Amino acid sequence: MANDPNDPLEKLHQRERQQERERLRDLEAKDLEVEAQRGPRPLEGFAGGHTTWTSKQDDEAAAEVHAHDAEEAWAASQDQVARLSPPEDGAPAREDADRE
Repeated sequence: MANDPNDPLEKLHQRERQQERERLRDLEAKDLEVEAQRGPRPLEGFAGGHTTWTSKQDDEAAAEVHAHDAEEAWAASQDQVARLSPPEDGAPAREDADRE
């Protein structure tokens, strides 16, 4: 009886899961919109203190360490949107969407 579709508690849980999927889908869509706008962004919390670290060192380190970060993040975001979006045929979203 734990998975009875007519159980009011089960209906409540199903509705809560659906609302959470919609909330995550909306947040991810906003993230994708921001990420689609390429260009410099202001630093948050930048203290402006003196440092001996040069921008050339930053560029060299970033080229090695973060070379594919943007592509990987974009692919992960696209996968999350696909996973949380209901299929075209109107069926519920994929089952593994509830497990995140």
